[in-house]
Amino acid sequence: MSFSDIIKNSVLSEFSGELSLSKVILSIVLAFVISLFIIFIYKVTFRGVVFNKGFALSLVLLAVVTSAIIMTVTSNLALSLGMVGALSIVRFRTAVKDPVDTVFMFWAVCAGIMTGAGLMFWSLFANVLMGLLYLALCFFSKKGSASQYLLTVRYAPEAAAEVKQKMRSLPKHKIKAKVSGKQSIELSAEIRLRGKDMDLIDSLNQIPGVFDASVIEYQ
Repeated sequence: MSFSDIIKNSVLSEFSGELSLSKVILSIVLAFVISLFIIFIYKVTFRGVVFNKGFALSLVLLAVVTSAIIMTVTSNLALSLGMVGALSIVRFRTAVKDPVDTVFMFWAVCAGIMTGAGLMFWSLFANVLMGLLYLALCFFSKKGSASQYLLTVRYAPEAAAEVKQKMRSLPKHKIKAKVSGKQSIELSAEIRLRGKDMDLIDSLNQIPGVFDASVIEYQ
């Protein structure tokens, strides 16, 4: 047997996997179940303002479609080369604002690759382990740490001195905007607060001339 025959047989052996109905169903169902677990982790650890259901559902399709692609690639050499050429012309231009969303997309792709390659047990084990580790990381990073808020105070011009003095007693903050009018002044500041610090915000409303004071958590 020549050297070229050895190389040819070794390459073809990598694409000799045969697809069966049971294997396809098992891979698709397992990718679907793992993607639901990924969505659960994403929803529990979500820190944004509005939860995007469309993005969460796209993680399911991403895992399932990736699993189907990997099964096709590993079953036939000709199909794998054609699919690589077809996918190379696809351009994804959707902007992902949060880097964590990009990581979850990559996680869904990873789950699809492992299930499509037939690594059923290791796929389930690895994804559950990654989810639990990420939950533990989020829990310990959030425990005892201050959250970031946007403080907005609207008050009359004659109360400016008292509001300024009261702001000095608040935790470290940074003024982001100030809008002055003839009848009212609106002050916005970025501030980090813990649960016990909320009473300090309530004390702003007790100052004569303060119309309202509000805080909103944001990332």
